[in-house]
Parts: sequence; structure tokens; C-alpha cells
Amino acid sequence: MEDEFELRLTRARACRICEQQLPLGPRPVLQMAPAARIMIIGQAPGLKVHQTGIPWNDPSGDTLRRWLQLSREQFYDPELIAIMPMGFCYPGRGKSGDLPPRPECAPAWHKPLLEVLPNIELTLLIGQYAQRYYLGKKYKTLTETVRHWQVFAPTCLPLPHPSPRNRFWLTKNPWFEQDVLPQLHQRVHQVLTKL
Repeated sequence: MEDEFELRLTRARACRICEQQLPLGPRPVLQMAPAARIMIIGQAPGLKVHQTGIPWNDPSGDTLRRWLQLSREQFYDPELIAIMPMGFCYPGRGKSGDLPPRPECAPAWHKPLLEVLPNIELTLLIGQYAQRYYLGKKYKTLTETVRHWQVFAPTCLPLPHPSPRNRFWLTKNPWFEQDVLPQLHQRVHQVLTKL
């Protein structure tokens, strides 16, 4: 199993499927190990993450780690936390922020990688792209999906994107920090203390 994991991860990191559409070229950014207990599926690397090759190495990551109550050391331990975005590479800039994740990655790589991660107990789906892909259109909006997090718990939790651009959403939806974050902390702690 370990050899198959290494083979699939090596192939994913060498992916060039959408090379022609990437403004800065391919640089798949993901983190995982077969022992990982929590999977984080976000959107796609931003420019800073593309430049450093470190997932969530930006203000969004700072907020996410605060939400999870994890230190940088815990967060970047692939034996604990697996990180696999919907699009593995930086997609470029659009009019109001980064472009959506490239659509080729998830169908090509998610299932093969998840098959060699047998210990995942909790998957965090961050943002609308991950939620639509994995949860379908059960709810019309990200807000409705996150509000109904209990439908997907305890193995999956949908979260809004922790980007500083989302400050307005967080202000408008105080129930997220009041109701959802305490449950998220509890579940993350529960999963990681089993080790």
C-alpha cells in the first residue's frame, strides 16, 4: 500500500494536464501521508502558495489554523493532515480575485489519492467548489450548505473559505463562529487525540 501511495503522489505532483492554461506553469501543491486522519479540500493555491509550494501559507491559512485550533507544526504534519485542493496549481488572476480551480484536477486525481489514504476520518470541504463536487446541489448556496453542516457530520464538514475577502460573510453570519466553530474544534480534537 505504501508503494502505491508513493507512486500516486509522485504522479500527482508531476501532473501537467492543464499546463497550457496555467499562467505560471504547473506546480501542484498538496500534502499527505497514508496515516493522515483529516483531509482538507480547498479551492486552488493562491500566488503566495504557488511561490512557496506550501499549502495554505497565506492569511487564509492563518485563519484556517485558528478555526481548527492547530499549530503550524500540527497543520503541516502530513501524518495528521492531508491537503488536496480542487485544483492543484495556481489558476491565475481574474477580475475579482483568483480564477476558479482548473476543472481537470479533481476528476483525475482525487479518487486515486483518496484510495491510498485509508485513515481519513474527517474531510473539511472549504468553499463552494469543493462542496459542489463532493456534496452536489443539495443546498442552493454555500451559506445553506454550511448552515446544515450536521447533515454531513461527523465524517465531513463544509466550511466557508477563510480568505480575508470573506470578512463580510463572517460578519453577516455570526452563527458560524458561535455554533459551527466549537463543533469543528471538538471534532478535530476528537480525531487527532485517537493517535
